[in-house]
Amino acid sequence: MGAAGTRVGTVWRRWRSRVACERGSFTAELAAGLPALMLLLVAGLTAVNAVGTRVACVDAAREAALAAARGEPGTVTGTRYAPDGAEVTVTVSGDRVTATVRAPVRTFGARLPRLVVSGEAVAAVEPGAPGPVP
Repeated sequence: MGAAGTRVGTVWRRWRSRVACERGSFTAELAAGLPALMLLLVAGLTAVNAVGTRVACVDAAREAALAAARGEPGTVTGTRYAPDGAEVTVTVSGDRVTATVRAPVRTFGARLPRLVVSGEAVAAVEPGAPGPVP
Protein backbone atom coordinates (compact mmCIF):
# COMPACT_ATOMS: atom_id res chain seq x y z
CA MET A 1 0.00 0.00 0.00
CA GLY A 2 2.85 2.39 0.65
CA ALA A 3 2.98 5.95 -0.68
CA ALA A 4 0.08 5.65 -3.14
CA GLY A 5 -2.31 4.57 -0.36
CA THR A 6 -1.21 7.43 1.89
CA ARG A 7 -1.69 9.95 -0.91
CA VAL A 8 -5.24 8.68 -1.58
CA GLY A 9 -6.05 8.89 2.11
CA THR A 10 -4.74 12.46 2.32
CA VAL A 11 -6.77 13.56 -0.73
CA TRP A 12 -9.86 11.90 0.73
CA ARG A 13 -9.45 13.70 4.07
CA ARG A 14 -8.95 17.08 2.36
CA TRP A 15 -12.06 16.56 0.26
CA ARG A 16 -14.13 15.61 3.32
CA SER A 17 -12.94 18.64 5.26
CA ARG A 18 -13.73 20.95 2.32
CA VAL A 19 -17.24 19.47 1.99
CA ALA A 20 -17.82 19.85 5.73
CA CYS A 21 -16.64 23.47 5.58
CA GLU A 22 -19.02 24.34 2.72
CA ARG A 23 -22.01 22.53 4.17
CA GLY A 24 -25.14 24.75 3.97
CA SER A 25 -23.63 27.25 1.55
CA PHE A 26 -26.23 26.45 -1.13
CA THR A 27 -29.03 27.20 1.32
CA ALA A 28 -27.48 30.53 2.25
CA GLU A 29 -26.97 31.51 -1.40
CA LEU A 30 -30.54 30.51 -2.23
CA ALA A 31 -31.89 32.54 0.68
CA ALA A 32 -29.92 35.58 -0.51
CA GLY A 33 -30.81 35.22 -4.20
CA LEU A 34 -34.47 34.20 -3.98
CA PRO A 35 -35.86 37.72 -3.31
CA ALA A 36 -34.00 39.08 -6.32
CA LEU A 37 -35.33 36.25 -8.46
CA MET A 38 -38.89 36.92 -7.28
CA LEU A 39 -38.51 40.64 -8.03
CA LEU A 40 -37.38 39.85 -11.57
CA LEU A 41 -40.32 37.48 -12.02
CA VAL A 42 -42.83 40.11 -10.85
CA ALA A 43 -41.26 42.77 -13.09
CA GLY A 44 -41.29 40.43 -16.08
CA LEU A 45 -44.93 39.43 -15.62
CA THR A 46 -45.95 43.07 -15.21
CA ALA A 47 -44.07 44.03 -18.38
CA VAL A 48 -45.78 41.27 -20.37
CA ASN A 49 -49.15 42.40 -19.03
CA ALA A 50 -48.36 46.04 -19.93
CA VAL A 51 -47.48 45.09 -23.51
CA GLY A 52 -50.71 43.12 -23.87
CA THR A 53 -52.76 46.02 -22.51
CA ARG A 54 -51.00 48.44 -24.86
CA VAL A 55 -51.84 46.28 -27.88
CA ALA A 56 -55.49 46.17 -26.76
CA CYS A 57 -55.48 49.98 -26.40
CA VAL A 58 -54.10 50.45 -29.92
CA ASP A 59 -56.72 48.06 -31.35
CA ALA A 60 -59.54 49.84 -29.52
CA ALA A 61 -58.27 53.26 -30.66
CA ARG A 62 -58.12 52.06 -34.27
CA GLU A 63 -61.68 50.75 -34.14
CA ALA A 64 -62.93 53.94 -32.47
CA ALA A 65 -61.24 56.19 -35.06
CA LEU A 66 -62.54 54.16 -37.98
CA ALA A 67 -66.08 54.07 -36.59
CA ALA A 68 -66.10 57.83 -35.98
CA ALA A 69 -64.74 58.45 -39.48
CA ARG A 70 -67.66 56.43 -40.92
CA GLY A 71 -70.20 58.48 -38.93
CA GLU A 72 -70.81 55.94 -36.16
CA PRO A 73 -70.33 56.73 -32.46
CA GLY A 74 -66.59 56.26 -31.99
CA THR A 75 -66.52 56.37 -28.20
CA VAL A 76 -69.08 53.56 -27.92
CA THR A 77 -67.19 51.40 -30.41
CA GLY A 78 -63.86 52.09 -28.70
CA THR A 79 -65.28 51.19 -25.29
CA ARG A 80 -66.51 47.87 -26.66
CA TYR A 81 -62.96 46.89 -27.75
CA ALA A 82 -61.02 48.57 -24.92
CA PRO A 83 -59.65 46.71 -21.88
CA ASP A 84 -61.48 46.97 -18.55
CA GLY A 85 -61.19 50.37 -16.88
CA ALA A 86 -60.05 52.13 -20.06
CA GLU A 87 -60.83 55.73 -20.94
CA VAL A 88 -61.73 56.38 -24.58
CA THR A 89 -61.53 59.86 -26.13
CA VAL A 90 -62.40 60.72 -29.70
CA THR A 91 -61.70 64.17 -31.16
CA VAL A 92 -62.55 65.53 -34.58
CA SER A 93 -60.47 68.25 -36.18
CA GLY A 94 -61.25 69.11 -39.78
CA ASP A 95 -61.13 65.97 -41.86
CA ARG A 96 -59.27 63.86 -39.25
CA VAL A 97 -60.51 61.81 -36.35
CA THR A 98 -58.13 61.03 -33.51
CA ALA A 99 -58.96 58.37 -30.93
CA THR A 100 -56.99 57.85 -27.74
CA VAL A 101 -57.44 54.96 -25.31
CA ARG A 102 -55.77 55.00 -21.87
CA ALA A 103 -55.95 51.96 -19.60
CA PRO A 104 -54.41 51.04 -16.24
CA VAL A 105 -52.13 48.01 -16.11
CA ARG A 106 -52.74 45.44 -13.41
CA THR A 107 -49.43 45.05 -11.63
CA PHE A 108 -48.37 41.87 -9.90
CA GLY A 109 -47.64 43.18 -6.45
CA ALA A 110 -49.69 45.48 -4.25
CA ARG A 111 -46.91 47.94 -3.49
CA LEU A 112 -45.83 48.61 -7.05
CA PRO A 113 -46.89 51.92 -8.62
CA ARG A 114 -49.81 51.90 -11.04
CA LEU A 115 -48.88 51.97 -14.69
CA VAL A 116 -51.05 53.53 -17.39
CA VAL A 117 -50.57 52.71 -21.07
CA SER A 118 -52.21 54.39 -24.02
CA GLY A 119 -52.84 53.84 -27.68
CA GLU A 120 -53.70 56.38 -30.34
CA ALA A 121 -55.06 56.12 -33.87
CA VAL A 122 -55.89 58.67 -36.57
CA ALA A 123 -58.33 58.16 -39.42
CA ALA A 124 -59.45 60.39 -42.26
CA VAL A 125 -63.14 61.19 -42.54
CA GLU A 126 -64.62 59.08 -45.30
CA PRO A 127 -66.14 61.01 -48.19
CA GLY A 128 -69.91 60.68 -48.53
CA ALA A 129 -70.31 59.52 -44.94
CA PRO A 130 -72.36 61.58 -42.51
CA GLY A 131 -70.28 63.86 -40.28
CA PRO A 132 -67.91 62.20 -37.84
CA VAL A 133 -69.40 61.33 -34.47
CA PRO A 134 -67.10 61.42 -31.45
